[in-house]
Amino acid sequence: MRRFALRTGLRWKVSLAIAAVSTLVAVVLSLVVHNAARVSMLDNSRTVMDERVKVAQRWYEQSRVLGFGAKLDDPRLPDQLKKEAWRGQRATYLEDSGTGTPEVWASVPLRNGKVLSVHTKFQDRFAVLDDLDRVLIIGSVAVVLGGIALGVLVGDQLSRRLRKAATAARKLAEGDSEVRVREAIGGRVRDETDDLARAVDGMAEALQQRLEAERRVTADIAHELRTPVTGLLTAAELLPPGRPTELVRDRAQAMRTLVEDVLEVARLDGFAERAELQEIALAEFITRRVRAVDPDAVVNVVRDAHVSTDPRRLERILGNLLANAARHGKPPFEVTVEGRILRVRDHGPGFPEELLKDGPSRFRTGSKDRAGTGHGLGLTIAAGQARVLGARLTFRNADPLMDSGDDADGECVGAVAVLWLPESAPTNTGSFPIIEVPD
Repeated sequence: MRRFALRTGLRWKVSLAIAAVSTLVAVVLSLVVHNAARVSMLDNSRTVMDERVKVAQRWYEQSRVLGFGAKLDDPRLPDQLKKEAWRGQRATYLEDSGTGTPEVWASVPLRNGKVLSVHTKFQDRFAVLDDLDRVLIIGSVAVVLGGIALGVLVGDQLSRRLRKAATAARKLAEGDSEVRVREAIGGRVRDETDDLARAVDGMAEALQQRLEAERRVTADIAHELRTPVTGLLTAAELLPPGRPTELVRDRAQAMRTLVEDVLEVARLDGFAERAELQEIALAEFITRRVRAVDPDAVVNVVRDAHVSTDPRRLERILGNLLANAARHGKPPFEVTVEGRILRVRDHGPGFPEELLKDGPSRFRTGSKDRAGTGHGLGLTIAAGQARVLGARLTFRNADPLMDSGDDADGECVGAVAVLWLPESAPTNTGSFPIIEVPD
């Protein structure tokens, strides 16, 4: 069962991060501003009420007239103000329920023992606080939306540069040595993406130089061996008939084949090979070639297709796959044509785990279960020729639970090599189409 993994774009992650920070900052600032404005209004209201009660006290003591709505010994006077008046102190008091407009009191004891008090709600002043809250909400929403827009802009720019870098790195991995990540991402902004691009370019150049040096050494060695091996093979033809002569000829021919294969691998590794394209009917072409290579092999045509490919290279791939099946597998050998898909199958022990995991590797002939003659170059050459054709060559083992030819022990019943030919052929510049291979 495949584990579900949520994948989101970088720009959305950046946008959400900026939006979250903007929301947090807007909420905190709004609360701070609201509380500061409320505290300031409450302090100002108490100051105003304190001034009013002092003026009301002077008027009453001079003219016995109560002004500013003042009252004497108001029965609703809060107990806190009664205690302050009993101690002879002028005081203010705030009644705030937390839901409506607070009521502000102020009181002062008189010489005749009575308490003069005033109170009001200042509704007009605190209505301004509601307007301030609305402004703060609108401003907070604007800040959050602006943060999201900024996050999308910044994240999209960074994500676009990273996508370009990933595309360029993919082309490098496919063998396009002319691609440079730094040139691909472009832009005048210098950030960590440029550092990553320069590091990848440096690594690619160093690896390319090393691979080129190894390829050149391999090609030079193989080229130098061609002349003496050819001479050895010619000299073997001059030996008198007999079993020793046959052994010498066989080994000389094997050495010549090895040298030619090494040279072919070196050319394929240099990415200098180009396909010479022709339009062919795949089923007819495969049937003729299989009959020439292995008359006992079974050819199944599920669906025919016309393809534009290099017949010589396709024949080379097919021959190597059949030779590998004959060398390491068991008959019957089956070749199936299904549209642009070509399958070659044997009924032996299957491919080794190392090949299924890492792909074909030169001079690796497989595990002991697939031991035999050969130098491990056949599948390497087949994969390289498939790359020149713009095709994909995959390897798997047959599933015994889904195959009617299961053996008694339920073990693997064959190796399956699948060649996926592209719908469009490689271009003259050497670029290859992308082959979508299902899981």
